[in-house]
Amino acid sequence: MILTTTALIEGHPIREYKGIVTGEVITGANFLKDIGAGLRDFFGGRAAGYEKTIIASKDQALEEMQQRARDMGANAIVGIDIDYETIGDTNTILMVAVSGTAVVI
Repeated sequence: MILTTTALIEGHPIREYKGIVTGEVITGANFLKDIGAGLRDFFGGRAAGYEKTIIASKDQALEEMQQRARDMGANAIVGIDIDYETIGDTNTILMVAVSGTAVVI
């Protein structure tokens, strides 16, 4: 399946618009990542544990969206938007939401 943030796919005319598709993942960050990130914040450096969590959550949300598009009979998704938010009382829950338009090319 072709995924793109653009409205069109060069060389592939859109034959049919199937509709809006989404994918959502909500992931809790554990206290070990919080401690590691706090130390990196103090001493400097990248928070690899959080980076891996963000990447995995984004990939899962995209896969969920692709499956919904397949279920609609689409073979591509255009106009993809990816949003990241922290939620919860202590902002330790990560939400990744993706959306786009399922199409047939």
